[in-house]
Amino acid sequence: MFDPVVVSSGQTFERTSVQVCKDLGFKPQLPNGSNPDFSNVIPNLALRTTILSWCEKSGAEKPQPPDYYAVESIVRASMPSTSSSTIKEEDPRIRVSNRELLKCVMENPPKNNHHLYSPSSSEESVIANNSPLLPFTTRPSCYSSTSSQSTSSEIEVPSFGSTSSEDDYYVAQFKKLDVYDQEQAVISLRKSTRTDEEARVSLCTPRLLSALKPLLLSRYAGVQTNAAAALVNLSLAEVNKVKIVRAGITPMLIDVLKGGFEESQEHAAGAIFSLALEDDNKTAIGVLGALQPLLHALRSGTERTRHDSALALYHLTLVQSNRVKLIKLGAANTLLGMLKTRDMAGRVVLVVCNLAMCQEGKTALLDANAVEVLVGILRNGSELDESTRENCVAALYSLSHGSLRFKGMAKEAKTVEVLQMVVERGSERAKEKAKRMLVAMRRRVLKDEEEDEQEVDWEGVLEGRRITERGNNPRTNILHVHHRNRRERSSNDSEPFPDFSRPTPEECRTVRDDLLALHGFPKEFIKYRNQKSLGPILLEMMMMI
Repeated sequence: MFDPVVVSSGQTFERTSVQVCKDLGFKPQLPNGSNPDFSNVIPNLALRTTILSWCEKSGAEKPQPPDYYAVESIVRASMPSTSSSTIKEEDPRIRVSNRELLKCVMENPPKNNHHLYSPSSSEESVIANNSPLLPFTTRPSCYSSTSSQSTSSEIEVPSFGSTSSEDDYYVAQFKKLDVYDQEQAVISLRKSTRTDEEARVSLCTPRLLSALKPLLLSRYAGVQTNAAAALVNLSLAEVNKVKIVRAGITPMLIDVLKGGFEESQEHAAGAIFSLALEDDNKTAIGVLGALQPLLHALRSGTERTRHDSALALYHLTLVQSNRVKLIKLGAANTLLGMLKTRDMAGRVVLVVCNLAMCQEGKTALLDANAVEVLVGILRNGSELDESTRENCVAALYSLSHGSLRFKGMAKEAKTVEVLQMVVERGSERAKEKAKRMLVAMRRRVLKDEEEDEQEVDWEGVLEGRRITERGNNPRTNILHVHHRNRRERSSNDSEPFPDFSRPTPEECRTVRDDLLALHGFPKEFIKYRNQKSLGPILLEMMMMI
């Protein structure tokens, strides 16, 4: 086996064989009389590793990927005779169609064919500074408008009678063996659901979604691309979002995003983004493994794929569990690297804002030197729009909460200067956050200075001297504070107050004992006391000698 996979019913097959059976709608009968379930497949890595290890040890040649059409002919030969007779009548037409389509895919990929894809007409953008939250487009970049010429004008949308279900036509066409019929049907579905909200709702049935699954994994660009685009259109209806995820479509979209045709990947990213808008889908999409391929598509996909992947990641990271998963995938370094190069900065910073809201995200971002990167954007990114700069301030604001490391990193990056610049020339929302950070940073500086001054001279306490902070600052002398408080209370009661005099050694020892009883014995005092108590004993021993 070149690529063994485990199917839903528990058996292990070659991936190509499973794909051929799914494309032909055929389930072979096993020796025990049961039929395997090909609805989902999982790579059998253990078996594959064992096969490769055995080949290396024995010197045997490693298995090569089987030819799709060779497997197809074997499967067709093993199909029931009734099906075989029907297929034999249609075989010439099917074989010619398959060869022609394969030749077109291999020699001249249909990148600009109007019947295979639709250009993006969405002009919505991410604007963060016009509302308290971040409003986003709710339609993927790959969604086509009414002016799109993505489908052939020769293809007519079927009219359904009142007596038959609307999805019967599409389900029947999707299950046909002729790839041309499948492509024409999926183009028709895409066209009928582009602008008609009622059609989106009525056609999104479990039967149609189940029949659409194999088309998403088709080897033919026209079928796969239009199937993914039709799914994007279906997902635009709010009532369909949960229904699509529960139908098990998400794993197919992830597979397309990983290794589908370029335009199919654009539509897959758009579909995942559209489905991620629904709160009930966010956790499920993350559990099914969409985060890693989305992160990869954000780095290396086409422009539309990257835009929709970024927005999908933003909505998915609104959930804590997905934030943690994304951090474990090393997203912090990836996202900050893109920010350094100003690559997709407007949308990448949105994901950074979400990651900075959890403790794991703060730690990872600070480890990746996020403060310096964000401050650098605010200082030198004058070419960026106001919403991007505002979101950088929001990310810094989130990082500053509950982090002891932020102060030192902010000082090294000279954050105060940049924040003062934001207060002078930034938007209202950015000004508010910048002011809060400046106030918090000043409080921390004053608190640190106060703590540095209030280090008690314990040696002086033990010697019975005045209890002062290091530096002998009389304003902060503990005894002075004690007597000053007594003077204030006496003056409030209109009682005469005696002149302040230097405390006697006995008074110092009394205050010392009170302080030690209240706060406990510090290590310095215990060490000094032990040394002092050992002094007379050592002296007596020396005299005895």
